[in-house]
Amino acid sequence: MVSARTSMPADWSLHPQLQKDTIDIGDLPLSRVLVIKDANYPWLLLVPRRSGASEIIDLDEVEQAQLMTETARVARALKDITQCDKLNIAALGNAVPQLHVHIIARRTTDAAWPRPVWGAVPALDHDASEVQAFISAIRRKIWLS
Repeated sequence: MVSARTSMPADWSLHPQLQKDTIDIGDLPLSRVLVIKDANYPWLLLVPRRSGASEIIDLDEVEQAQLMTETARVARALKDITQCDKLNIAALGNAVPQLHVHIIARRTTDAAWPRPVWGAVPALDHDASEVQAFISAIRRKIWLS
């Protein structure tokens, strides 16, 4: 089992926009795991805790491999929990420069299908108990509980 908390560089912090738009789930060895505050889609983010990283190539090769491992672990968990039709995985960073990887569970019946989720419909607030149940399920599946 991997430790849920590892050392975090003293000069690392979560970008203010990501802080505003997400709920913290916990830390994997490299990345902070977050859920986007939009109930239209089951939508997670991985943010490597490395200062100044805006691109995957800003990580060293070991960290790049760790990010891929963590992305796959979280994506498998999300797919298993949601039984989605498709996963969208992307590291865009056009609006927020801090390196972060989106993992979005998509359904052919969702509000944006088949288009990208960004700006398709206004964000929908999560039901507090539903999002907590989702977070608990994700934490169990990715070994954070």
